[in-house]
Amino acid sequence: MSEHPVRDEPRWAPALAILAVLGLLAVLPHHVRLMPAWVSYIVALVVIVPMIVVTLTASSLWTRIEQTVIMLLGAAYIANTAAELADMIGIITLHPPETRAVSLLSSSLAIWVTNVLTFSLLYWQIDRGGPFSRARGTTIKPDWLFPQAAAPEVTLPDWQPLFLDYLFLGYNTATAFSPTDVLPLTRRAKMLMMLESTISLLTLVIVAARAVNVLP
Repeated sequence: MSEHPVRDEPRWAPALAILAVLGLLAVLPHHVRLMPAWVSYIVALVVIVPMIVVTLTASSLWTRIEQTVIMLLGAAYIANTAAELADMIGIITLHPPETRAVSLLSSSLAIWVTNVLTFSLLYWQIDRGGPFSRARGTTIKPDWLFPQAAAPEVTLPDWQPLFLDYLFLGYNTATAFSPTDVLPLTRRAKMLMMLESTISLLTLVIVAARAVNVLP
């Protein structure tokens, strides 16, 4: 029996987020760049191609490939961001930052935005098995409880969260350092939000604040 086509959400928003992450990493000052520039271009190709195929075919095989590469991308860039942040903290601790305050400030901003976009992509792919599973109406338990699901009488029928909803979740986690209107339900969701908040807190409090204090 042929696979019944499922109307999945468009991929333009997460694709733009991935390109934004790669672009920010490409413009980071050299003293915090730990990954060669050519790696970013290869990663972009590896991630964007499955998203294009999913958009054109709605194939369950390619959705699994898409999910795998995005999860690997997220893990790699979380590790890369943590290493960059540690390097910047080392610069502030061991060397006078007065001569590179603008560089530290721009780097901290790029790391913060990368942090938000990367975790938004992970939330989007993890919750209830990913966007394809949610579009099929899967019975997998959700990792996050959105207010629309808690109060279905005030939203459209068959409402499902899209990438922009997870981007909102990632932004709130990085700015408020706590859940806002979207509640984490599983331990992995809580651990991911704790990690995102920690990276954001270190970036803003230690790096960005220090850079602002020494700006000429």
